Amino acid sequence: MKRLMTGLYWFLALEFMLGAVTKFWPGDTIFSSAYSVKFAEWGYPAWMRFVVGALEGIAAILLVIPNKRTRFVAATTLMFVLTGAATTHMVNHDPAVESWAAPAHLVIMGILALANWPATWRDLLRAPAAAAGTPLPAK
Repeated sequence: MKRLMTGLYWFLALEFMLGAVTKFWPGDTIFSSAYSVKFAEWGYPAWMRFVVGALEGIAAILLVIPNKRTRFVAATTLMFVLTGAATTHMVNHDPAVESWAAPAHLVIMGILALANWPATWRDLLRAPAAAAGTPLPAK
C-alpha cells in the first residue's frame, strides 16, 4: 500500500510540475493555447500565470517529500489554486472537456489533505523533532 501511495504522490507531482512548466511556457503548448492569452481571456493579468505556475511547482516538489507536514501544505496549497481554477472555468462557461481536471484534482487534493492532516495545528509550525538518539546541536 505504501508503494501505491508513493506512486500516486509522484504521479500527481509530475502532473502539477507539467502544469507549472506550461504556465511559464511563452507560447502554445501541446495541450492548449498560450496561458498568457488564456489568463487574459479569463480576466486575469497575464503575469498571474507565473504566480499560479510557481505555486503548482512548489507544491509538486512538496508532494514527493515523504513527510506528512509537507504533503499537507502541498495539498492545501493546491486546493486553493484548484478552487480558483474550477471557479474560473465555471464563471467563463468553458466546455467540460477543458474544465473537468480542476474539480477532479480538487477532490483528490482534499482527500490527500485529510489523509495528511496534522494532529494539531502546532505541528505545522513546530520544527521537525530530532531523530531518537541523535543529540541536538549545541548552542
